[in-house]
Amino acid sequence: MSEIPADILLYALVAAGLVFWLKNLLGTRHGEERERANPFTQEPETKRPALQAENGENETTLPLKDSDFHEGDTLPRNVEIREEETWSDLSFIHQYDRAFEIGAFTSAAQDAFVIVVEAFAKGDKDTLRDLLADPVYEAFTRALQDREQKGETLSTEIHAIRKVEVMSARVDKPMGYITLRFIADETAVIRDKDGAVLSGDPERITEMNDIWVFGRDLKSKDPRWLVYETRDGDVTEDHKTPLPDSH
Repeated sequence: MSEIPADILLYALVAAGLVFWLKNLLGTRHGEERERANPFTQEPETKRPALQAENGENETTLPLKDSDFHEGDTLPRNVEIREEETWSDLSFIHQYDRAFEIGAFTSAAQDAFVIVVEAFAKGDKDTLRDLLADPVYEAFTRALQDREQKGETLSTEIHAIRKVEVMSARVDKPMGYITLRFIADETAVIRDKDGAVLSGDPERITEMNDIWVFGRDLKSKDPRWLVYETRDGDVTEDHKTPLPDSH
């Protein structure tokens, strides 16, 4: 039996070492891990960077103050609150939920936006169930059933959330509601049962302008804010992800 050349043995040892290193670095998946956890179930971390803004810089979310709700507080760079009255309404929510932080909330809401839009495209009802209030979930389910009956498929990728506007907030005891406008860059393509493109262009980025309402029982120990309403914003693209209006 001929001996294995020394250089081949060396390459084999290096390859084995790389495999061992990657397993330790990345871990081993068992098929039971959730791909996308509900972002509102994670404890706020004052040192956790918010979503990356379009200029590539990160902003750190700071805890809110009781005295002046927004003075000195830092929002993610792509988040805007135009009206002073909205700050007052958010402060009212904070009176009922002392753990509420608008910076952490808007960061989690952006994560939820991406998760919901892409889960809808994939037909992932389990993920949608965890993030949508019952009426919205039912509207999304009907849309998915209609798409399935037609034999159509939808592929969506959110490239970036360019802007989030906190439009309003209100308390309707025991519920708190916050309305956000999302302006995002996406690629959305609808294909028929034969794979032919019905809408969209896989090489084209379009603007998604949506208004969502998030709600939560402020007395509940459940930290999740669910989506209670989705609708198109004031600018509608022909080839955006066709989320159902649920208001």
